[in-house]
Amino acid sequence: MADKPTKILLLTHGGWGEALTESLKMILGAIDCVHEIALKPSYTLPEYMGMVREYVDTISPDSLIITDLFGGTPSNVAAAIGNQTGIKVFCGLNAPMLLEACVELQGDGKLDFDTILAAGASACKDVVAEVKANMS
Repeated sequence: MADKPTKILLLTHGGWGEALTESLKMILGAIDCVHEIALKPSYTLPEYMGMVREYVDTISPDSLIITDLFGGTPSNVAAAIGNQTGIKVFCGLNAPMLLEACVELQGDGKLDFDTILAAGASACKDVVAEVKANMS
């Protein structure tokens, strides 16, 4: 049996992770390392958990799950799955975090979790203050 692929799994409310991935294609070109399972209003918790488990069974434990909001259903499902499988789970999905993860995975095929988390955390900036500081 072939090794399972390392992937980035996005769990978000309503599918905005897919829209973010489409936006990053403007920077990276084709992205085949990201999969999203969006929580829709019609899904029950057991249905959503089942969909996520089914996909997680096809990927490597070296993969990464990124969710949108801490404490939301996607985050809670990811926490349960991560606890069972050892797959790393981050919340607070943003473009720099996903960009870093994609670049790493498409580069050497490995994910540096500390670097990815730092990229996401350092992305929040007061743009006007940054510009003013760089102009003085």
